[in-house]
Amino acid sequence: LAFCFSSVKRSTSCPNHWTEISGRCFRYVANRLNWGNAEKNCIGMGAHLASVHSANEYQDIQKMIVVANGGFGRTWLGGSDCQTEGIWLWSDGTVFDYKHCGKFDNRWWKQHCLQMNYGGKSLCSSTLPSVCAKKVHDS
Repeated sequence: LAFCFSSVKRSTSCPNHWTEISGRCFRYVANRLNWGNAEKNCIGMGAHLASVHSANEYQDIQKMIVVANGGFGRTWLGGSDCQTEGIWLWSDGTVFDYKHCGKFDNRWWKQHCLQMNYGGKSLCSSTLPSVCAKKVHDS
């Protein structure tokens, strides 16, 4: 598999254990939590579950996951449509302006919380690692 990961870099603008991608700081959290607890954990670090706004950003986050855990493991992101079916929102309040490969599929309306590297049935109550994100200057 060939990927272009041009915008992943270590930055003095991000705290230790955080990676700068597209002007934000991202952190892979290996601790397996359900979606709600993963978001709460990110909030405790001054962040939210990660939102994704471009294909390059998606690939760069994916690379960060591969580096952190050695593979493309299923990982919580900050998207949810649990408030209204089919209306996806990011937990950080940013505009839902990117859909991977044209869509994010919530598996026949049974999945209301967004994960990266989807590979089987899971619900918001499933326990998975997660990716948190925050602004560079919010360290």
